Amino acid sequence: MTRIIGLTGGIGSGKSTVASYIASKGIPVYIADEEAKKLMDSKQISTKIQAIFSENVLTLEGKLDRKKIAAIVFNSPEKLSKLNAIVHPEVKKHFANWLKLHKNAPFIIKEVAILFETAGNLSCDKVILVTAPEEIRIQRAMKRDNVDRDSVLRRIQNQLPEEEKISKSDFVVHNIDLQNTFIEIDQILKILAKP
Repeated sequence: MTRIIGLTGGIGSGKSTVASYIASKGIPVYIADEEAKKLMDSKQISTKIQAIFSENVLTLEGKLDRKKIAAIVFNSPEKLSKLNAIVHPEVKKHFANWLKLHKNAPFIIKEVAILFETAGNLSCDKVILVTAPEEIRIQRAMKRDNVDRDSVLRRIQNQLPEEEKISKSDFVVHNIDLQNTFIEIDQILKILAKP
């Protein structure tokens, strides 16, 4: 049975960099956010999503306007939960099919930004948390997303507190210096490779 290893971390923690590094080792990595975006672009799902909003959230090309949706749902927990109710079951189905393709791997990595917030950790055999001091995370997110400090702080407030994530994780990687982070990840992968 293939073990599912959850990989998570707050905004700006560097979990995507860690996921890429793990994938470069030949380990199957499922990036839930990327797959969700692809699924949301399908006509069937984008139509369901548009139905939640009173305002138009589609671009002229008929694709979802992600920035507009993000701005709305970050201020409306009710709309966010309706959006999640459409997207999460689709991602779950997609992941189940993807997992079948990798059933011979000893373990796979499932990278999910809001793993604990969606109780996704309950279906993982182990969880790796990537973390960094808040100030570093804020600076990284501001630079990466080209946004102001306040919008990053709002996103952090929508995520579970770091201490809580740490207490629920099997492995905690402090991603301050990338060289050290990769050394830590290599050690974790060695542990996980043991049956």
